[in-house]
Amino acid sequence: MVIPLYNEADGLELLLEQLLEVMRPMGEPFELVLIDDGSTDGTDERLQQLARDTPELVAVLLRRNYGQTPAMAAGFDVSRGRVIVTMDGDLQNDPDDIPRIVNRLREGYDLVSGWRHQRQDKELSRKLPSKLANRLIGKVTGVRLHDYGCSLKAYRRELVEDMNLYGELHRFLPALASIEGARIDEIKVSHRARQFGQSKYGIDRTFRVLMDLLTIWFLQRFLTQPMHVFGFAGLLAIITSVLMSFSLLLVKLAGNDIGARPLLLLSVVLGLAGVQMFCLGLLGEMLMRTYHESQNRSIYRIRQVLRGGGPGAVAGVGEDG
Repeated sequence: MVIPLYNEADGLELLLEQLLEVMRPMGEPFELVLIDDGSTDGTDERLQQLARDTPELVAVLLRRNYGQTPAMAAGFDVSRGRVIVTMDGDLQNDPDDIPRIVNRLREGYDLVSGWRHQRQDKELSRKLPSKLANRLIGKVTGVRLHDYGCSLKAYRRELVEDMNLYGELHRFLPALASIEGARIDEIKVSHRARQFGQSKYGIDRTFRVLMDLLTIWFLQRFLTQPMHVFGFAGLLAIITSVLMSFSLLLVKLAGNDIGARPLLLLSVVLGLAGVQMFCLGLLGEMLMRTYHESQNRSIYRIRQVLRGGGPGAVAGVGEDG
């Protein structure tokens, strides 16, 4: 499990107790990777103390507060399990849902996301903005989920290793997974009212989420073909500039003055912008090729190869094989 923490010292022991009560009876080896994201309330000290007495606990202490996405990325890197479950450390997610979400993953999915269908949060400040955000994200990304913001999710390790996290992209992990060709499902999970502390999210987070949403939209459509967006826009601007220039040339040949016409300035600007956009598309293509070739990163993912002797799973990029 991977759980980022920020100023959750009051509920840390209860969180660990509830997790162990659920995980140990499952009868499978597991580890609890708890990441302290630069807390200032003593979460790091309590985490260190608990790690001495809990063999399943892996405490990760970050040097400062980086944010939820980097904290989750650190947890993914440190964890060693083939199945990774994430959840919040504020006790609002119910650990009793963990076996159900893991079992659903093992039915053949790469990512299973929780859906807080009876969310215990304030209507105007949390639930309404979340509903609007979920609809917007689903429409833009094409991945239809009821609850993108639910941190309770289960992943296969090979999928996590294929995704690079930055910004506020932890909210868009299902969309990133869809780029990798993942099979995604959603199940209803419980949600509890906050017992300790207060929410860490503010209205300032909205702008960052919107910018990351635009990034995801671009990656989904033009990750391997940036020339299709920049080159098309540049070519369209160049053609428009040429047509405008040709019309102005006809006006000039007819004996009329064109020096003071706004159309002349517009045609020049469009021509320059078109050349720049076209060159930006070429640079994007070269950067894309450098990115994939330098890392020996394939632009496709094989799920399975069927041979004459029977089905054989094929390791994707980042798998142990």
